[in-house]
Amino acid sequence: MSGPRALIVEDEAVIAMALEMFLEELGCRVVGVAGNVQEALEMATTGDFDLAFLDVNLNGQKAYVLPGVLERRNKPFAFVTGYGAQGVLAAHAAAPVVTKPFSKAALALCLDALKARLA
Repeated sequence: MSGPRALIVEDEAVIAMALEMFLEELGCRVVGVAGNVQEALEMATTGDFDLAFLDVNLNGQKAYVLPGVLERRNKPFAFVTGYGAQGVLAAHAAAPVVTKPFSKAALALCLDALKARLA
């Protein structure tokens, strides 16, 4: 059985690469990486993935539109942000949050929570 397909939304290339490496080590297949809100919105709307990891601030733009798109598509998501839970809108407070800097262990716990939400 292959692992879940993941979308990464992150504007910092080094962080995106670390996320991708850790997620692949944890059994995910990263099928897309978006570095800005417009690209992320397109991927979130039409992409073929199972779950997503979202940064909140992409090059100074808040990515607040993405969770709604993912919810409408029934795609579980987590926030990966330096703001911690305080940076997440109250409407999405139930989503897992991984605070930067993150560890592989923190991502593993978050991934387990997201996989439990997959139908």
